[in-house]
Amino acid sequence: MSNDMLESTAAPSHARVARAFAPASVGNVAVGFDILGHSMAGAGDRAEVRLIDEPVVRIAAIHGTVTELPREPHRNTAGMALLALREALQLSQGFELTLHKGIALGSGMGGSAASCVAALVAANALLDAPLSREALYRFALDGEAVASGSRHGDNLGPMLLGGLVLATHDRLLRIPVPREWHCALVHPHCVLETRKSRAALAGEYALGEFVAQSGNLAQLLAGCYRGEAALVREGLKDVLVEPRRAPLVPGFMHVKQAALDHHALGASISGGGPSVFGWYEHRADADAAATAMQAAFADAGLDSDAFVAPVDGPAAGLIDHLHDTP
Repeated sequence: MSNDMLESTAAPSHARVARAFAPASVGNVAVGFDILGHSMAGAGDRAEVRLIDEPVVRIAAIHGTVTELPREPHRNTAGMALLALREALQLSQGFELTLHKGIALGSGMGGSAASCVAALVAANALLDAPLSREALYRFALDGEAVASGSRHGDNLGPMLLGGLVLATHDRLLRIPVPREWHCALVHPHCVLETRKSRAALAGEYALGEFVAQSGNLAQLLAGCYRGEAALVREGLKDVLVEPRRAPLVPGFMHVKQAALDHHALGASISGGGPSVFGWYEHRADADAAATAMQAAFADAGLDSDAFVAPVDGPAAGLIDHLHDTP
């Protein structure tokens, strides 16, 4: 294996257990459906992975959710990711996984992706020759497909690399973002399943919609590279997906308007929803917007949680290593 495929930090060779944390994310960022996302500090999933001598993947427990998640590895996003890693590397040992969910299910905050990434980062640290984050991506895609039915990396990429990431089928590209730009993300206390959210997108699309969306995505990316808020403000407008998903989010138009009223560069649905986000040049505006967005959800009869953090958010990382006996 080439040196550029190696992870820069790894557990000592005698480590048998590793723990990792993966942050939440804002998928799509309005105009980058399935290919653009950014990580979001404030919430996330934890995974503890233990090396076992059996050549299997086993899920010991899943904590932090009132909804029972599958513990059969091939039906669980994190379990499937570890199965794919074992098979590709032809490992003689197996993994036992314990998940601690910190992201609400069906929230549009990348919960299934966070489980995948946290498990992979922990397992990777236990390998004799750990892989780079980019090399872990394909195994994360295998896991994410269990939840959504498709291989898309808009949540996985930013969790693996941190910040704003363009994620194609086989490549991750970190996009520079001014450090002072912040995101306000508000999660209403309701569930919108990923598969239902994707089903809302079935139907015909006009060519003009694709042209407009492509132009908006180009302006957003150019604005980030150049640090020009005006370009981002012109580009952060979803004309393709948001109109079809908006009816699935209670009170969405009022929540979005609350975000825009506080000087947002743009606002839209986070991932498949129902969470809503806005981008801001200044932290103070993001804080004020988050409060107003929560009030708008309250008007729709929903309590909510608010998160405010830099758009250039953290990557998944190891919490610690445990050196115990088999």
